[in-house]
Amino acid sequence: MKRAALFFGVNILILVMLSLVMNLLGIAPYMSSYGINYTSLMMFCLVWGMGGAFISLQMSKWIAKKTMGLEILTQTGPHGQLVNTIYTLARKAGLSKMPEVAIYNSPEVNAFATGPSKSNSLVAVSTGLMNSMTKEEVEGVLAHEVAHIANGDMVTMTLVQGVVNAFVMFFARIAAFAVSQFLRGDDEEGEGLGWIANMFVVMAFEMMFGLLAGIVVSWFSRFREFKADAGSAHLGGKQKMISALESLKRNYEGLQNEKSPIKSMQISSKGGMVALFSTHPSLDDRIEALKKL
Repeated sequence: MKRAALFFGVNILILVMLSLVMNLLGIAPYMSSYGINYTSLMMFCLVWGMGGAFISLQMSKWIAKKTMGLEILTQTGPHGQLVNTIYTLARKAGLSKMPEVAIYNSPEVNAFATGPSKSNSLVAVSTGLMNSMTKEEVEGVLAHEVAHIANGDMVTMTLVQGVVNAFVMFFARIAAFAVSQFLRGDDEEGEGLGWIANMFVVMAFEMMFGLLAGIVVSWFSRFREFKADAGSAHLGGKQKMISALESLKRNYEGLQNEKSPIKSMQISSKGGMVALFSTHPSLDDRIEALKKL
C-alpha cells in the first residue's frame, strides 16, 4: 500500500505539473489551423506521459526516505539479522546488488519495496510489523518484498502507468478542445475557451480521467501482488507467507472494532466499487491462491 501510494501520488502531481508547465510555455505542437493533429497529440502525450511516470520512479526511493523517517540499517548495527535475512533472500532471488534495508517507527503492520531498478532498491519494514509477527511470518513478508524487486515490478508498473498517463493526457485535451468548440458554437470567430480557462479545463479532465484510469493500474497492481506472493512461497516457503497473511488478517479484523488512524493502511481490500481501486487483492483471495500452489 505504501509503495503504491507513494508512486501514484507523486505520479499524479508530476503529471499535473507537466501539464501546467506545458500550458504556461505554450507547448502544444499538436494544434493546427484545422484543429487537433491526433497523431502528433498521441506522440506528444506518450513522451510526456511516460516521462512523468519515469520521473516518479526515479524519485520514489528518495521520497520514501525523506517523507517516512526511514532508518537505514546495516548488517553490523541494530536489526542486523533483518538485513541478513533480506540479503539471503535477495541472493536466492538472483539479485546482483543487495537492496538497502530500512525500518520506520509506526504501529501499522506494513512493509514495502521501492526504487528505480533491481540494482537500486530499498526494502522498508515498520516497527509495527516487527513487533506483531513471528520470525517466520516476518520472513514471509520480506520474501514477498524481495520478490517484487526480483520481478522488476517497479519498472513494469511504471510502464503501465506511463501508457495510462498518455491516454489520460490524450483524452483530456480532446475533451477540452470539444468544450472549447461547443462554447464557440457556429461562429468561427467565437472565442471558445480562453487560454487560462483551457489550461484549467485540461487539468480538470486529467484528474477525472486519471481517477478512472486508476482502475486499470489498480488491477495490474493486484496481479503483481499474486505474483509476489508466489515468489515469496518460492524464496521463503509457502507456509511462511500464508501465516503472514493470516496474521495480517487477524490484525485487520481487530481494527474493524476500533477507531484507528491506521485502519486504511492495512493490506486488504473491500468489496464493491472500492475493490476496483484496491492495489491489493483481499487477504482471503491471496491465502487461497497460495494454498493452490
